Amino acid sequence: MSKHNQETPNSARQQKRTEFTGSGRKSSSRKKLVLGLLIAVLGVGGYFAAGNLNGQASQAKPISAVPGPSAVKIPIAELDGGKAKFFDYKTADNRNIRFFAIKSSDGVYRAALDACDVCWEAKKGYVQDGDDMVCRKCGRHFHSAKINDVTGGCNPVPLTRKVVDGHLVIAASDLETGKSYF
Repeated sequence: MSKHNQETPNSARQQKRTEFTGSGRKSSSRKKLVLGLLIAVLGVGGYFAAGNLNGQASQAKPISAVPGPSAVKIPIAELDGGKAKFFDYKTADNRNIRFFAIKSSDGVYRAALDACDVCWEAKKGYVQDGDDMVCRKCGRHFHSAKINDVTGGCNPVPLTRKVVDGHLVIAASDLETGKSYF
C-alpha cells in the first residue's frame, strides 16, 4: 500500500472536519458581511427618508404668490393652524423671491423672507419645527412669535405686513427690496 492510502481514519476525519469548519467560517463571515451591509443600507435609506418626510411635513413646495397692482394678498384663513406657508414671488426682472407667512402662537400674522443676513448665500432658508422656524444652514431656532420683532443675524428678514379685509397684505415693493437675498 502506498503511503497515501495508509491514512488513519482519524486523519481522514480530521481533514474533513477542517474542510467543513473552514468553509463554514467563510460562509458565516459572508453572511455577517451581507447582513451588515443590508443593515447599513436600510439605516442610511431610513435616515434620508425620515429627513425628506420631515422636510415635507414642515415645508411644502412654495406656492406662487399672485400679486395685485402693488401688493401680495394671502387669505388669513390659509394661515390659521400655526403652519408656515411658503410662497414664491416673481419680481419685475423675473427673479424668484421666497418668503413665508405664519400665524404665530401669540395670534399675530407674520411674514419674512426665506433668508437671513448671515446664511442667505447658502439659499437653504427655513423649515418649521413646532413653533420655531429653523435655519436649514446653521440649525438655529427662532420662535414664531419673535419673527418681525427680532431682526438681524440669522433671524428671518422681516417683511412689513398688515391684515386688511381678511388678507395678509405685503407690499410688492418690500418683496422687490428682498431680491438681493436671492
